[in-house]
Amino acid sequence: MRAHPWLRCATRAIRLPRGRTQEVRRNLWRRAVAGQTYPEAEERTEKSTVLLEVREMMCGGCSSAVKRVLESDERVSSASVNLLTGTAAVVLDQKVDPTDQVARDLAAKVTGKGFPSDVRMEEELSSMVERARKRKDEELEETGRSLLFAWGLVGLCTTHHLGHHLHHMGLHSIAHTPIMNVLGNPWISATIGITALLGPGRKILVEGALALLRGSPNMNSLVGLGAVASFLISAASLTFPSLGWDAPFFEEPVMLLAFILLGRSLEGRARARAASDLKALANLLPNQAHMVLDDSVVDVGIASVRKGDVLRVLPGERVPVDGLVVGGRSGVDESMLTGESELVLKEAGGKVSAGSLNWEGPLDVKAVETGASCMISRVARVVEEAQAKEPPAQRLADVVAGKFVYGVMGISALTYAFWATLGAKVFPSAVALAGGDSTLLALKLATDVVVVACPCALGLAAPTAVLVGTSLGAKKGLLLRGGAALERLAQVDTVCLDKTGTLTEAKPSISSISLHGGVSETEALLLAASLAKTTRHPIADALLNEAKHRNIGLSEAIESQTEPGMGVSGSIGEKRLFLGRPSWVADRLQLLGEDEASATHRSGKQGNHAGSTVHLGVEGEGVIARFSTVDTIRSDALSTINKLKDMGIKVYLLSGDRERNVERSALQVGIPAHCVYAGLLPEEKAEIIKQLQANGSKVAMVGDGINDAAALATSDVGIAIRGGMDAAEDAAGVVLMGNKLGQVVEVIQLGKVTLGKIRQNLLWALGYNCVTIPLAAGALLPSLGITVSPSTAGAMMAFSSVAVVSNSLLLKNQVLGRRPANNFEQLGRKAGTTTGVQG
Repeated sequence: MRAHPWLRCATRAIRLPRGRTQEVRRNLWRRAVAGQTYPEAEERTEKSTVLLEVREMMCGGCSSAVKRVLESDERVSSASVNLLTGTAAVVLDQKVDPTDQVARDLAAKVTGKGFPSDVRMEEELSSMVERARKRKDEELEETGRSLLFAWGLVGLCTTHHLGHHLHHMGLHSIAHTPIMNVLGNPWISATIGITALLGPGRKILVEGALALLRGSPNMNSLVGLGAVASFLISAASLTFPSLGWDAPFFEEPVMLLAFILLGRSLEGRARARAASDLKALANLLPNQAHMVLDDSVVDVGIASVRKGDVLRVLPGERVPVDGLVVGGRSGVDESMLTGESELVLKEAGGKVSAGSLNWEGPLDVKAVETGASCMISRVARVVEEAQAKEPPAQRLADVVAGKFVYGVMGISALTYAFWATLGAKVFPSAVALAGGDSTLLALKLATDVVVVACPCALGLAAPTAVLVGTSLGAKKGLLLRGGAALERLAQVDTVCLDKTGTLTEAKPSISSISLHGGVSETEALLLAASLAKTTRHPIADALLNEAKHRNIGLSEAIESQTEPGMGVSGSIGEKRLFLGRPSWVADRLQLLGEDEASATHRSGKQGNHAGSTVHLGVEGEGVIARFSTVDTIRSDALSTINKLKDMGIKVYLLSGDRERNVERSALQVGIPAHCVYAGLLPEEKAEIIKQLQANGSKVAMVGDGINDAAALATSDVGIAIRGGMDAAEDAAGVVLMGNKLGQVVEVIQLGKVTLGKIRQNLLWALGYNCVTIPLAAGALLPSLGITVSPSTAGAMMAFSSVAVVSNSLLLKNQVLGRRPANNFEQLGRKAGTTTGVQG
């Protein structure tokens, strides 16, 4: 009977400090006996995400309504709606086949509820951004026209008030000109008011009324109710003088709509600024490319480029595709992805990414990925999806916003009831200050309550901060997969590091060479490197690099054969060679008739080297050389760990490597022995993280390989060191595109300041409504005689939304560890006028 995989795991010899070995193994044993599998270690079924473009969302109530509609569908696992970008990220249930028809059905369902929606299709970044820009420009243009119309009407309906000032100045003749007399006519003012409602206010009234009929009232509903109510009060006062209201304030609905449109215009421009980074990212891609055809070079549109085409990139131009360098040698600026502005040398065989800037010499690049498949396009899509995903802090705001409008309408009704009945008796002096009519006062205050309330600020509180935070992260080479990742980063108090490829460079180098049989170092290295050239392995690369460093010319190896995980054999001249694990080399020599004890004796003991050791054996001669390797600690590892400690964050080292190697690496970077775990299987790393979480720690796992995927998925937030889009990056909430360990500090700092902005915005949005609604309801009228007119209430409401967006934009001015070195706009200017075919 085959052993259960967890029994094999449980009985595997590993070292855990201070007795924790038994605790981990007891947990593994219980799982094995119970027949359980480790959830993170199972084959992960990916949940598909559909992006929808949703229009005509005006406030947090709208986005909450869209979220409810989507999540009511049994095919949907969860949905996040971003009011700021007009995007819904819909996660489908694992059992649902993510067909185009499913996406179209969901879009139609949202459209049926009054929010026109389309499926966001995968497309080239430039096309996606251009379409979004065009839509935003059209919205701003429409708002601008309505804004000019509304403020023109404000000018007309308030001109007659200038007559009072002209009289005070002694300009009586001007104060009584025909135009002033006409504009002072209350029926003309009523006409201007109707024009405002049916002109610039028509869209607000219609959308607000439809939202009410659908049972999802929004900000347009509140504004529409306030504008219509203030107009009807004025109309009743003018039409029925017997009421004795004497309150024809027709300028109020006109000014209310003007202030609302002004606020939306300012808010729209602020939103455009917050979302400008994807546009700047798209501008990094050229519109044309130089295609190499035999002996000629032809300029073609970038859309015409296909995989396998060879393109020439001149100095000062940006690389149009992801590809491999097949000719030329040059320094390339990849800061748009990595956040590092230092030039990276590219030569034949090197990989280049679309959007990177060529500086020094021409490069011929063979296209590997084009258009929507390019890394920069995939990054943009991940950023866009992240901006559509709400952080947990927004959930409270969504709950409040979803019921907010009903609550405001209820408070408005109670305000009217109070001042029309009990208030008039309890506070007669307050009623006298307002003109002496309790019914008129009650109507005014009820209208003020409806207008001053601002659900939009609640809806924008988190999305604006997440949008700016994720965009700022992208500038710094930090790819975040949603607002939840940002919020969890801010709460991290423990960081677990993998060793190989995370704490170290994963590029072993030769640390020492031990010789036997009179062979020289040069000869031994020549033979070993020549044989290593025929295989692919990090240690083979180390031997080749060492030979190159010593300027040793290589020989041609023939009849080479690689045994995975063991070594490589082959012939050079008259010598039959074996290069690999000591035990494997000894076995090969024994099979050829050499005494195993002699081979082992000649190989010597491995000593105290921290890295791996490989032997070079020769048929008939035995082991002639031993090469010890060491995996270099990253240059920024020590400073990164010190910074994490200064932030009060505990650092653990979890590795599957040998105990001796792990201890040495930990000692070099200052990780204490009780925080070091060696010889771990992938599932054991995940189990240790679970134990830390059970003790109340918020854990971030930093890894780079497929063996880290389970630990990354188990942690509160997984951080992957970029080495390509592999399982580690798929399981992680954050990808460090710069392949720098120091970016761990930057991304945690980014999470902290972004969460701070979210909390500030929520505090402002909730605080604003908690203060202004009672004020509008007349809370200060009895004591201070203060009330709020509908137009003033509208101005306050508009300012509230603009304040939230503007506060989020301040994130761009904050220093997160250090200022980003690769602002997209600065990169564009860095290329100057030499960008050639960028168009």
